Amino acid sequence: MQFDVALDIGCGRGHLSQFITSDNVGVLYQLDGSSEILKQVLPPADVPTYSIHCPENVLPFRPNTLDLVLSSMSLHWINDLPGLLKQILTCLRNDGCFLGVMPATDTLYELRVSLQLAELERLGGISSHISPFVDSVDMADLLQSAGFNLITLDADELVIHYPNMFALMNDLRCMGESNAVVHRPLRLNRDVLLAASVIYDEKFGVPRVGGEENERCIPATYRLLFFIGWKPDPSQSKPLPRGSAQYSLKDLHRIDELAKLHLKK
Repeated sequence: MQFDVALDIGCGRGHLSQFITSDNVGVLYQLDGSSEILKQVLPPADVPTYSIHCPENVLPFRPNTLDLVLSSMSLHWINDLPGLLKQILTCLRNDGCFLGVMPATDTLYELRVSLQLAELERLGGISSHISPFVDSVDMADLLQSAGFNLITLDADELVIHYPNMFALMNDLRCMGESNAVVHRPLRLNRDVLLAASVIYDEKFGVPRVGGEENERCIPATYRLLFFIGWKPDPSQSKPLPRGSAQYSLKDLHRIDELAKLHLKK
């Protein structure tokens, strides 16, 4: 499928653009809120590419000017997600596509549980130390409320193993994925961190594959939510009216028999 004009929201260092070619995109706009990150982008070799430095929640495009909008692992930083989805729909042409992936609920649940248990044990209460993530059901509702059509969602899990909790937290910090909640605690108590590291290993730690005897590591689960939605267009397929089906789902166990009867008609 060919898209004349595409936009990558929250493009980062342009990891997504490395998979874009002139076979599927005519012109690519890469938008990010960090000017320093945009300087590090390596654009596709055969696709005209333009960088835009502005907040990801403000799209500087006229209505009906984009054919494809992409977003890879950036929407969880948007404060007004419903508002951005409506902007995307407005900027898309009819039958335009919005395709993306974002971390979903239960991402880093091992780290969240370990920190909460450690705080309860040492401080008698808990605070938010991990940014909130959207639920798959909520994302479907948001896309539908914004006006998208033919919505499809899928979820997958990516599990990465680290030597210990501190290696995981350092990796998150290097990725720029530290907690961004405004009213978060500015720092973690040292005793809480040490207790959380022990709890993490006790509750979730596993033997390291290929490691030395008694060598352990910890898993970190990233739950990824993939989604696609289309701007409505008269050419799109529409659901059949209720009651027009020839067969009932109750007869699903007879599908082979029904198929033979259908062929005889």
